[in-house]
Amino acid sequence: MITGTLKRDIDALWLEFWQGGITNPLTVIEQITYLMFVRLLDVNEARDENRERRSGRDFKHRFGPDEQSLRWSHFRHLGADEMLPVVRDRVFPHFRKASTSGSTFAEFMKDAQLMIQKPNLLVKAINMIDKLPLTEGDTKGDLYEYLLSKLTTAGINGQFRTPRHIIRLMVDMLEPKPTDVIADPATGTGGFLVQVMEHLLEKFTSSEGVIEEADPDTGKINKIYTGDLLEGHREHVRTAMFHGFDFDATMLRIAAMNLMLHGVDDPEIHYQDTLSNGFSERFPKAANDGFDIILANPPFKGSLDYEDVDAGLLRQVKTKKTELLFLVLILRMLKIGGRSATIVPDGVLFGSSTAHVALRKLLIDSNQLEAVISLPSGVFKPYAGVSTGILVFTKGGRTDNVFFYDVEADGFSLDDKRDPIDKNDLDDCLARWQARDAKRDIDRKSKGFVVPVAEIREANYDLSLNRYQQRVYEEEMYDAPRVILQQMTTLNEEIASDLAALEEMLA
Repeated sequence: MITGTLKRDIDALWLEFWQGGITNPLTVIEQITYLMFVRLLDVNEARDENRERRSGRDFKHRFGPDEQSLRWSHFRHLGADEMLPVVRDRVFPHFRKASTSGSTFAEFMKDAQLMIQKPNLLVKAINMIDKLPLTEGDTKGDLYEYLLSKLTTAGINGQFRTPRHIIRLMVDMLEPKPTDVIADPATGTGGFLVQVMEHLLEKFTSSEGVIEEADPDTGKINKIYTGDLLEGHREHVRTAMFHGFDFDATMLRIAAMNLMLHGVDDPEIHYQDTLSNGFSERFPKAANDGFDIILANPPFKGSLDYEDVDAGLLRQVKTKKTELLFLVLILRMLKIGGRSATIVPDGVLFGSSTAHVALRKLLIDSNQLEAVISLPSGVFKPYAGVSTGILVFTKGGRTDNVFFYDVEADGFSLDDKRDPIDKNDLDDCLARWQARDAKRDIDRKSKGFVVPVAEIREANYDLSLNRYQQRVYEEEMYDAPRVILQQMTTLNEEIASDLAALEEMLA
């Protein structure tokens, strides 16, 4: 739960960065991430010191006897002129040493740089971050999600944040289990992996484990899920369940922190171009038979080093289109019986090129294509207006029928403002998916229906919803004579006005 007070604190911190000359949203979040990590290092050190005093057992210290001045609890009390050189010249270089600790996030901190050059801005940032509830597991994840919501520009490689409610639909459709191994080959800020964690917490919390708290600003009751039924799986969830890959180091730092703040202490987050030859060489298990579930929104465009693309992917689909190559990659990464929900541009569904048709044949003839969910074109605004869909499929098996659903509204306006609205098809989409029946769901005039695979093959493997849905158009009746008379009257008035103006000019 993130309250209005916390939102105001984050907004105030954001404004301080803006006024301090740091205006790139990604840079702001990265700098806040660094400082959060510094504080969490000190919090964890203090926690282990307390355990050591109680148990008498030693632990591996993050700060040596001569490094105590680098701890958050020490330097946050310094004045502005003293604090900046300590943090810039001593604390940040300490990250390189911390990177040997073996934690995923520490690995991505080794090249961290402090971009804050104004002493007063650093003091204000330190003081504000010190007030944030980073030690409260129920709040810190939502807090970081609110930070990420301020990313309002797309990346240069076709990156843009997937809306959280769309991610939730995809996760709920796949229903991950606490024993699964889950990956995202284009992880970005880690939104899919975080949503899986939230799904598990909600599903594996007993009635006694649900905590209800009232928002102090609105009075609204919020439920907090403690995940008390996950105890037997905690180690797997903490260290082995989540795997993310990306070739943007900044995004990986943010993803690692995002997962840490949602209770995943040491996720497997790796700097890697998953389409390259190096991926299968460095992560052979991941590239062959490693994962139960893959959730992804791969980049639809951006730079692609065709010479470095894994030859095995090109043998399946010879193309330079990243959206097609990523689908082949995902099939390779899944274990037999593994499942994926992946966002694709509409062109994947109906493109007529050899590569497009080959990809759809691969999904349908050699695997089990389960669903095609059509999304409205405004879902990714203000980042992009591209029309997209969600493909749900299983590696191996057989395709007999495919479930189609037409999402016309997602609870927000489809313009750049994306204001909340009442109309929302997502709950209905999930309910119909969970209750789907090939014999019953045959009404093509409905939002959700099932299409036999034979019909799809006859249509050259076309997966566009419009190919199969029967649109219902309401006939509108007009009072034709009245409308025509009104148009003629208007026209006569315009002619009379023009003639009067002409006569005036001639006079």
